[in-house]
Amino acid sequence: MANSDVYKSKTTFYVMACWILAAFGGLMFGYDIGISGGVSAMDDFLIKFFPKVHERKLTAIEDNYCKYDDQLLQLFTSSLYLAALAVPVFLSEIAPVQHRGAVNILFQLFVTIGIFIANLVNYATSMMHPNGWRVSLGLASVPGLILFFGSMILTETPASLVERGKDTEGKAALKRIRGVDDVDSEYEDVKRACEIAKQVKQPFKKLMKRSSRPPLIIAIVMQVFQQFTGINAIMFYAPVLFQTMGFKNDASLLSAVITGIVNVASTFVSIYAVDKVGRRKLLLQACVQMFIAQTSIGAILLVHLKATGTMDKGLAAVVVVLVCVYVMCFAWSWGPLGWLIPSETFPLETRTAGFAFAVSSNMFMTFLIAQAFLSMLCHMRAFIFFFFSAWILAMGIFVVFLLPETKGVPIDSIAERVWKQHPVWKKFMDEDDDQRQMA
Repeated sequence: MANSDVYKSKTTFYVMACWILAAFGGLMFGYDIGISGGVSAMDDFLIKFFPKVHERKLTAIEDNYCKYDDQLLQLFTSSLYLAALAVPVFLSEIAPVQHRGAVNILFQLFVTIGIFIANLVNYATSMMHPNGWRVSLGLASVPGLILFFGSMILTETPASLVERGKDTEGKAALKRIRGVDDVDSEYEDVKRACEIAKQVKQPFKKLMKRSSRPPLIIAIVMQVFQQFTGINAIMFYAPVLFQTMGFKNDASLLSAVITGIVNVASTFVSIYAVDKVGRRKLLLQACVQMFIAQTSIGAILLVHLKATGTMDKGLAAVVVVLVCVYVMCFAWSWGPLGWLIPSETFPLETRTAGFAFAVSSNMFMTFLIAQAFLSMLCHMRAFIFFFFSAWILAMGIFVVFLLPETKGVPIDSIAERVWKQHPVWKKFMDEDDDQRQMA
């Protein structure tokens, strides 16, 4: 394999346009995440579709933690996240190795921008009676249209073209996305990887082999952990959560806007740091910060938010700050890296199949958390934050012992330079077994 240092690239307008247009899939996903929680808190929406929930919401003696406990309401929210994404794979394949982390995080950045825009829209439309919720949901078509028309000018990835025997077009595409003519070294590596991939007739079967387990396990576990940080529970239901603490409708939506701003701003930290600091350090630092924030929120709610009544305004403001601290560290770590790491750890021959597992796992876990959160909040009350804290502790242990560092390693060198060097995963990388699979 050629060393990544000899890969030449230059950032051109076309290259940046490809990155941004592809990342619009993230904006569409983020808008759906942000819009559903705000719409679910709007009285007009609840009156039309969930009158019983609205009735409970207005009942002064109703349990604070159970106002929104309704399976149909949760199904409305969770059903928006069953659509799959392939965007991170595309970004990983077109990004130069030295900027792969930052480019791939564009997806997560656009997710956070989508959430922020959704929060702003919800804040504005909450005062548009009785059809504000219709405007909020209808505007979801805008990023979809941009992605649709933008896809018409996006180039196919060089690996995709070479895999289909279009070598000339593949090299031309590589020149376009690198912005230079001297791409021979990288092109030869792409061709070599494609030749290996062609020998694998059944990628899903290959994915089940022993030597493919390390990236598959990492990919699936990263998606499970990303959701069990509790981030989507907070982002889906930020307005609902803040109302539970005693904020009025407009104030709760404004608080959601604040967390959205923090989410976007913090993602820029990851874009800057991921290829300098590395993946593992960002993840471990975030585990510590998220654990402290979640346990603190849980402790405050446990002591000060009872079944009826509201919290002291000062304490409620502290909770909002803690939520922002939590969102901040997620946005520069498990949010973007949960997508980046699976997209760069699979070899070419199983990359599409492997990432399909990762995406499916993420969508399923997102659906599960969205479907269960309000019921969990009702039954577990403040202890739900300790539940997520326990998962964060498990995540930190996982990173320490099982997650290798992939910073600066070319995708097609991952097996040799990562898996075969790792004290645990190298036991799965049996070269003779690989050769028998290729035969």
